[in-house]
Amino acid sequence: MRHFTRRAVAALGALALLTGAAAAQTKTKVSIAVGGAGCLCYLPTVLAKQLGEYDKAGLDVELINFKGGSQALQAVIGGSADVVSGYYDHCVNLAAKGQSLQAFVIYDRYPGMVLAVSPEAKDIKSLKDLAGKAVGVSAPGSSTDFFLKYLLSKNGMDPTSASVVGIGLDATAVAAMEHGKVQAAVMLDPAVTLLQSKFKDFKILADVRTQKDTLNIFGGEYPGGALYTRADWIAKNEPTVQKLTNAILATLKWIHSHTPEEIMAKMPDDFVGADKALYLAALKNTMPMYSETGKMDPKGAQAVLAVFSQSVPEIAKANIDLSKTYTNKYVEAAAKGM
Repeated sequence: MRHFTRRAVAALGALALLTGAAAAQTKTKVSIAVGGAGCLCYLPTVLAKQLGEYDKAGLDVELINFKGGSQALQAVIGGSADVVSGYYDHCVNLAAKGQSLQAFVIYDRYPGMVLAVSPEAKDIKSLKDLAGKAVGVSAPGSSTDFFLKYLLSKNGMDPTSASVVGIGLDATAVAAMEHGKVQAAVMLDPAVTLLQSKFKDFKILADVRTQKDTLNIFGGEYPGGALYTRADWIAKNEPTVQKLTNAILATLKWIHSHTPEEIMAKMPDDFVGADKALYLAALKNTMPMYSETGKMDPKGAQAVLAVFSQSVPEIAKANIDLSKTYTNKYVEAAAKGM
């Protein structure tokens, strides 16, 4: 009897291994290019992997980290990644150049960007003082760069009057600001909260981490982070797009039903860093930014177009059909299935 039991247990173990291997083989492989994975604006993309939501949806997801959104975008256009986790505004920008990109789930309601002054630059009191100065952005051509140009244009300045320098989003951005490599920078959390904690007189010129500030600057809600990719890829991979949408929506639901402390506990240690209190403070600042629905508000898309039209003449002249730059189809299908 014992011999039979051992054989049965061994057989069941082998079956479990085979079943697990078969399940792994049936998962669809997807690569997501992230424009700075350590940035809290992209937290839902990383957290979905930490929570196992991609696995539950039947996906084998590889996250590929880049310094900025423009580099992540180039990876997808070049074919070395399938989907971008980045800012929706790239879909509008590329539409003006005849390239069809489409966002299919929005996870940030607000951009979460902050234009701040380096502690070394005592002479900068307002946006007008940025003319001729070196201003850091995550990477030239990224959403941080577009934000800077919009602010300059809105304040009656030439959008190219400041010299743009790529400084990344994480430790490299903090170092560039601390050591005066740039006189100001467009940054995101947790880098902003870190500098605020180190320098009591840390000067902020523009802040779109909350609804109030976003409405003041843009005149309406302004969608930030989203999953987007080439429209032809979406058409050929609809089941995969639906699974990605399901995973992000499940993650957003989890975010809004848990505390910042619980969220932080799920994030990779190298993202949180040694100063957990600082990361937690930054996360609390960022929480209002995360979408509860994953849907694109058409007014938000219109706000993005209005911003770009003001600072990029080519976009104002392009007669862009915004309805082709995003879709709520997969979010709505997920909602019906829940």
